[in-house]
Amino acid sequence: MAIGHLWLGLLSSVVVFAVCLTGSIYAFKNPVIELYNRHKVYVDAPKQAVPLPLDTLQAIFERRGSSITALVLPAAKNKSISISYLNHESGILKTSYFNPYTAEELGHSSRSMDGFFQVVLNIHRTLLITKIGKQVVGISILIFVFMLLSGLVLWLPARWKWKNIKAGLTINWRAKFYRINYDLHNTLGFYSLLLLLFIALTGLYVTYPWMKSGILVALGGKPISGEAVKEEISNNFELLLQEMMEKEEEKKTMKDLRPISLDSLMGLVDQKLHYHATTIIQLPDDKEPRFSIQKINTTNWLGAMLPDQISFDKKGELKAVELFRDKPLHKQFVAISLPLHTGEFLGLPGIILYALVSLVGCSLPITGFIIWWKKVR
Repeated sequence: MAIGHLWLGLLSSVVVFAVCLTGSIYAFKNPVIELYNRHKVYVDAPKQAVPLPLDTLQAIFERRGSSITALVLPAAKNKSISISYLNHESGILKTSYFNPYTAEELGHSSRSMDGFFQVVLNIHRTLLITKIGKQVVGISILIFVFMLLSGLVLWLPARWKWKNIKAGLTINWRAKFYRINYDLHNTLGFYSLLLLLFIALTGLYVTYPWMKSGILVALGGKPISGEAVKEEISNNFELLLQEMMEKEEEKKTMKDLRPISLDSLMGLVDQKLHYHATTIIQLPDDKEPRFSIQKINTTNWLGAMLPDQISFDKKGELKAVELFRDKPLHKQFVAISLPLHTGEFLGLPGIILYALVSLVGCSLPITGFIIWWKKVR
């Protein structure tokens, strides 16, 4: 076990270091972009100020010869509204930040950091090696999973005495360099084991279909295969066909109907989803005849961001409600698999926690190499 742990660790150390480092950096993409655009994202919110009605905002756009296509309404009072709108004269679709209290346009989101984070993501996924990089990363993470499990076995004390257990849970900062290095490898590896294992497995879920199938089956779903997909489509075919026919009928009968006002719509949404949260509204258009609304539910003991979906037709009649809590476990996992991998499902605290644990993952190959180097010497 020890020999396998040593040599497999040396074999995968560079890739594991690169993947953990880029993962900890990329996790901060959205907070960094938000901070970079802070003068547009954040607004001064007087204590007693009330945001303008959505109908007022919509009327302002109509007077300008534009129509709103989508909105992102933040939960925080000091954040701006993101509005996507179509200019009828030019036919150009734009997205800008607007002050919810004054309707002042604050500007478009600057994407100057996108190039940097795209390079970081490419290193994380493929090491910038187009053809085989993804497989190299996948194999290295598989080795890393083995390293974590074998490391736990090696961490277990030979004799279950408190003195021996305590030695594996603490770092002796007064010791010499090599002893401190050993304690860092041993102790930090133990404390970060479960979360590093979870991050690694959710990363493999994206890389390998067999891992995706294994996780879905373990959560009560079906494996990813052509037959399974056909079976699921077949089981839901009647519902899908009925929904498609209903939408086609709505396109014909409600083509010239003016949709329900946005304020009335939000009243209907709040009646069904009784919590205040970030809300994403997609308005009807030529292709989609219904309002599609997503609210990010954080009313759970973890404060995790879980999406609830609801839709209405132009008249304001309820058409569908998909609550996250009502979905089967495997579908819940699929819905938030990426935020689970990055820590974003817990917001900024989750991102920081994942980044710190990923940095521990970066340190393990380094401290492990130093342990090996001492033995070689």
